[in-house]
Amino acid sequence: MSDLLDTGALLDRARRLVAAARKAGADAADVMALRGVSVGVQMREGKVESSERSEGDDLGLRVFVGRRSASVSSNDPREDAAALAERAVAIARVAPEDPYARLADPADLATAWPDLDLIDPVMMAVSDLEALARRAEEAALAVKGVAKSGGASAGAGIGGFALVTSTGFEGASLGSSTSFSVTAIAGEGTGMERDYDYSATRHRADLEAAEAVGARAGERAVRRLNPRKVDTTKVPVVFDPRTAASFPSYLASAANGQSVARKTSFLRDRLGQRIFRPGVSIVDDPHRRRGLRSRPFDGEGVATKPLVLVDDGVLTSWLLDSATAAELGLRTTGHASRGTGGPPSPGATNLHLAAGTVSPKDMIGAITSGLYVTDMIGSGVNMVTGDYSRGCSGYWIENGELAYPVAEITIAGNLVDMFANLTPADDLVLLHGVDAPTVLVEGLTVAGR
Repeated sequence: MSDLLDTGALLDRARRLVAAARKAGADAADVMALRGVSVGVQMREGKVESSERSEGDDLGLRVFVGRRSASVSSNDPREDAAALAERAVAIARVAPEDPYARLADPADLATAWPDLDLIDPVMMAVSDLEALARRAEEAALAVKGVAKSGGASAGAGIGGFALVTSTGFEGASLGSSTSFSVTAIAGEGTGMERDYDYSATRHRADLEAAEAVGARAGERAVRRLNPRKVDTTKVPVVFDPRTAASFPSYLASAANGQSVARKTSFLRDRLGQRIFRPGVSIVDDPHRRRGLRSRPFDGEGVATKPLVLVDDGVLTSWLLDSATAAELGLRTTGHASRGTGGPPSPGATNLHLAAGTVSPKDMIGAITSGLYVTDMIGSGVNMVTGDYSRGCSGYWIENGELAYPVAEITIAGNLVDMFANLTPADDLVLLHGVDAPTVLVEGLTVAGR
């Protein structure tokens, strides 16, 4: 494990490859080097079904020859740096010109970064992962009405990456992850219902208790038994935090600079305009301590910082890397995401919809007739037009109470209107890569029988 905690070897390998690229004729180059190991177990009814361990050692080289560029990757640490660099340069010389592809401006590069506490140096043993999954499954099965387990799993990983550019940036970061999940099945025959829950953190000490997660999965499954259908109608719809997290995700996709530059975003002409109600904010925070998507610098070495994408209802920024920023005549926001197989592209980090001021209880209590959504099905969202149509299940609201479970229904609308009629509750908890409180969206069409 000690070699995984040492980023020096990754940096040395990246430096050698950048030097080889310059020697082969590249005008500029950068290298992303990755190394990691993960273990995982799958369990059902108390028995381990599978146990896996995987290791990765990958690098990606990007070279520039004039306005032409190319990327090559390798997962063989013994591969000759000179040969890899020569191949990349040869490809770049025959590639089409791209006036926007470039390395980040040296003025934007990070020179120091915060300690985000992303690494738990002791990875959980397989036996500990088995015990974690078993406890979660046992708790789910102990819930009255749960018929059987849909399976439990647990995993852990640790690794690091290094980025070196010919413009002088050198940086490395380490991260760890631990997670477990469980699925519970309630009922019998064609009346079976299932639900799940999970916990995922950087440090094992931050994991939620397995018993609490398992019990919650079981209770969710039982509450879904004997669902009804509803008539097609137009009502207020409340999304629980798990499904409400889709809203900041949709916003981030529509605010992605690549989509804006290609004119494939329904918000492409809305920068600086009000798209949500006053008081609504959506924040991207790469500096959250122990955050699942936290990072000290982006995939181009640019310094990261928290960004308020929506401030008091107004769309204030796009998510940009250097290329999309150049195409749009703007400056990068430090949101370049990158693997080893190609060039960077913009992407969000720890994203959340900020909490509102009303409690979920009061939000639901004010609704005479409506829908409370706990599960979404399919991905029927057109990001060019904003048209929205997704299958869902949950509970029907009558006179301010959750009256009975419902299923086989579809919600339809348009994200422009949905954003404009969205109200967040006050129950935000920052746990995942994308988080949201309970959310109310007024005036949606619910299609049923």
